[in-house]
Amino acid sequence: MKYSQFSVQWLQFTVMVLSILITGTAAGRFKIPRLSPTRGALMHNPDLLSSAAVSDDLQTFYYPQTLDHFNYQPESYATFLQRYVMNFKHWGGANDSAPILAYLGAEGPLDDDLAVIGFLNDNAIRFNALLVYIEHRYYGKSIPFGSSGEAFKNASTLGYFNSAQAIADYAEIIMHIKKKFNAFYSPVIVIGGSYGGMLASWLRLKYPHVALGALASSAPILYFGKLTPRGAYFSVVTKDFKETSKTCYRTIRDSWSVIDKIASQPHGLAILSSKFKTCEPLKDTFELKDGLQYMYAEAAQYNGPPTYQVTVVCGGIDGANEKQDILSKIFAGVVAYRGKQSCYINQPTNALEAYIINQPTNSLEACGGWGWQTCSEILIPTGIGNNSMFQAAPFDLNGYIQYCMSLYGVPPRPHWVTSYYGGHDIKLILQRFGSNIIFSNGLQDPYSSGGVLENISESIIALHTVNGSHCLDIISKDETDPEWLVKQRETEVKIIKGWIAQYYADLKLTRSNKRS
Repeated sequence: MKYSQFSVQWLQFTVMVLSILITGTAAGRFKIPRLSPTRGALMHNPDLLSSAAVSDDLQTFYYPQTLDHFNYQPESYATFLQRYVMNFKHWGGANDSAPILAYLGAEGPLDDDLAVIGFLNDNAIRFNALLVYIEHRYYGKSIPFGSSGEAFKNASTLGYFNSAQAIADYAEIIMHIKKKFNAFYSPVIVIGGSYGGMLASWLRLKYPHVALGALASSAPILYFGKLTPRGAYFSVVTKDFKETSKTCYRTIRDSWSVIDKIASQPHGLAILSSKFKTCEPLKDTFELKDGLQYMYAEAAQYNGPPTYQVTVVCGGIDGANEKQDILSKIFAGVVAYRGKQSCYINQPTNALEAYIINQPTNSLEACGGWGWQTCSEILIPTGIGNNSMFQAAPFDLNGYIQYCMSLYGVPPRPHWVTSYYGGHDIKLILQRFGSNIIFSNGLQDPYSSGGVLENISESIIALHTVNGSHCLDIISKDETDPEWLVKQRETEVKIIKGWIAQYYADLKLTRSNKRS
């Protein structure tokens, strides 16, 4: 998207949003890595997007999507073009009721997913499946109101931007595809990662007639309200580092007070700016601490094969000269993780990494998109408790509400997700009406603390791996994948095949009864 498409007002609004999101100073907030299913793969292989051979078998379509599925006011009937991509290569066809695997896009353009998400393509031939990838409204090329400038103009135009509308979009496109190709009896399995994994599980619960089952990878559906302790995320980050190296863990734990001590001295911020080679002079210690906390959190969230990011950070910290001071060791960990760069910490080119990855033409809309979602309904209350390697920082709901009000003029609804989709007493409730959902998690991932880690019923199954990271199971397979990861994916395939086999048996019986 070119900047000329934005109105002056939108540019002013965006500058305000970015200034708050980048500095993280509003209401004392700090950044944590966003719910990205593709970020880990791009960290391990940053050339994926530029070199990825996106299959020639992919065909792009646009569906005239309804703006508002839940209202009958005249303006609700407006439409926008929503992008979806299909791969027919291995599909067995409608005559055989061959399955459809549908990937639900999340908080970003669909392009990254097409390059990185491999579960569908890797298993298409095993299922004889039609592959469908659907982009989330307000992201990428699926923008209502004709342009991002109009779509993100104010809270009124953003009001159609929520998860309920999104899963209704997905349901409508899936039903459109089944009708277009006469695939009325083709079973559909929806697949998503992170926020997209939430959407996959919620679609299965809300539209069981559309999706036979769902694979929800690294979906922290219990990280809302008070279902999960607010310090759980950073407790897992701490656990990952402590298990990797107790020396590294202690060095990080003890570094915060040293930063405070130096900052309190004359020219202390200048000393810290020099020691950490910051791109801009530090304005306060929060800026430095926030950058370090984000790095540790990101390393933990994507701490999986082949590089194991926590090991990389701790390798730098523990590998420093023993005679070096504690902050020099911390900086060695920064360099080990980030690589040799001209400057670190407050890098202008990386400031939006928590919100959008490697999409320079869409970074403003994606930042505003996830910013809106987390300020409306996807409010994940994340704080830092006392028993971690970080300084305690309780989640401040009132401050967060003020922060969101300053951006959009509307307060978040922190309890709406659990009211609309459920969550309280999840095992007691879901085992009575839910079915055919796989919740997969890697326990290295801090978001797993808000995931479903125990089976709810015979068909609502929790799969987790001790060494797995965020959305690792749905990333493209690789010959270097460890055995436990291969086994996890095989288990997922086996479960899904069981659902489909049971569906075909039920379909055969239904047809037989109709004939008789």
